[in-house]
Amino acid sequence: MAGVAALRALRKRISPSFTSQIIAFTSNSRSISTLVLAEHEGGAIKPQSVSAVKAAKSLSNDNPISLLLAGSGSALHEAAANAASCDPSVSEVLVADSDEFSHPLAEPWAKLIHLVQRKGGYSHVITASGSFGKNILPRAAALLDVSPITDVIEISDPHLFVRPIYAGNALCTVRYTGAGPCLLTVRSTSFPVPSILADSKSNEAPITQVDLSTFGEDSVGKSRYVKHTSQDTERPDLGNARVVVTGGRALKSAENFKMIEKLAEKLGAAVGATRAAVDAGYVLNDLQVGQTGKIVAPELYMAFGVSGAIQHLAGMRDSKVIVAVNKDAEAPIFQVMA
Repeated sequence: MAGVAALRALRKRISPSFTSQIIAFTSNSRSISTLVLAEHEGGAIKPQSVSAVKAAKSLSNDNPISLLLAGSGSALHEAAANAASCDPSVSEVLVADSDEFSHPLAEPWAKLIHLVQRKGGYSHVITASGSFGKNILPRAAALLDVSPITDVIEISDPHLFVRPIYAGNALCTVRYTGAGPCLLTVRSTSFPVPSILADSKSNEAPITQVDLSTFGEDSVGKSRYVKHTSQDTERPDLGNARVVVTGGRALKSAENFKMIEKLAEKLGAAVGATRAAVDAGYVLNDLQVGQTGKIVAPELYMAFGVSGAIQHLAGMRDSKVIVAVNKDAEAPIFQVMA
């Protein structure tokens, strides 16, 4: 009884104005603002980064989105100009211009995210779930002392997300209950890029330079840039192609794999490969499709000599139409097609 009486007395002492202050504080603490980490190449923002912007829009209708680009030289500023009009929901483009960011190494980028987050106080930090995001976000999460959520394919609310587990055979719903910010990598295939509006130029966001005076360039990184190897081709990007032609280990040699490349050229398609084909040296590893490679969801996926290992299926099972050529009628890839 004494406890009940004390509680009643406490309630009487709480004024209506104090109660309204509590409600206002709770409302402000739940406000959403998002920092999107963007990739750029050749003066243009990459499509998967625009997909990350679309994912950010799913968090809230009232969600100011800041796009962060880093690099050096004229290509960076050209990319920033393109990023400013890539989507009407982008409210600001942040540009970090320094030779430290000439190459996307994890150490300087993680420090940059930490710096920008301290100044901006964002509730969410989002990037595409590619080699860029997988390299940078875990280190940034360690500096911010938070746990990232990876490979998000659906955003139910600002703290409730769906991601695949067991190589895509099950979906897991995750509620984030940790301290801010909430760090996410999203699969670009789950957030397709809409057609760019013709009048998008009229919706250009302001471009702001990031103050790097306190960045601390004297720190020693644990990694260094060696070289970048890529195929000089006119074929579409594997991660965003409408048609993908993939070859497996059954092709038996790099010479035979060239038949896949010739077919892709005829169809205007991207070339993919299984992990076994990459390990055998038929093609470079940037063409690998699967759980440890690239996740694709084209309108047409053609697989030649691909048995359908579980890690490969995890990277292409969302394709709209799958055509498989294999002598083994019991190959696992035919179960996905069924």
